[in-house]
Amino acid sequence: MFSKFGREFFAPAVAQVVKWLQNAGISPNAVTFIGFLLTAISAVVLANGFFRWGAIVLLLASIFDMLDGALARATAQSTTFGAFLDSTLDRYSESVTFVALAYYYSGVVGSRVNIMLILVIIVGSLMVSYTRARAEALNVECKAGILQRPERVVLLIAGLLIGWLQPVLWIMAILTNISAVQRIYEVYANTRLPAAVSKVVQPNEQPPV
Repeated sequence: MFSKFGREFFAPAVAQVVKWLQNAGISPNAVTFIGFLLTAISAVVLANGFFRWGAIVLLLASIFDMLDGALARATAQSTTFGAFLDSTLDRYSESVTFVALAYYYSGVVGSRVNIMLILVIIVGSLMVSYTRARAEALNVECKAGILQRPERVVLLIAGLLIGWLQPVLWIMAILTNISAVQRIYEVYANTRLPAAVSKVVQPNEQPPV
């Protein structure tokens, strides 16, 4: 998955940027807010139908999304609130992006299918996050899912850049909800074990996606 191999691939570049941010005295939470601000700008651009420019800004925002956690670990500033803030703004970021696309398509004749796909994606992506958060609140490990947030961001950016947005929306609508079902099944399987091994998310771990 991109969430595993992508981070390893970009690790050297991320480390260099993290070092610069550390020397500049920028906090992990500030990086989180910058990423969210860029996503909001991208949403405005997308809402006006400039998909490729919106994708470029969204790509920049996703880079900041990789940096906040790395910076927190490098500077020993990992906190429970920081992980909570990052996860919460991730949900807002994803939601405002798809709301912006829905707003654009609401003014395009014959775009009912696209709007419905966007709504299904919003529900699916929120359920992917909720199932893991709820499972870990019950001390049950839950990491399954074919389409987690990094994969969703990569797919969306690719669809916006190459102009194949509707096929990407179909893929995301189906796979986000399959991912939620995968997590439901994983929790079911783990809770049926006689002595299920549970895991609680620690402050320095990645937040639920």
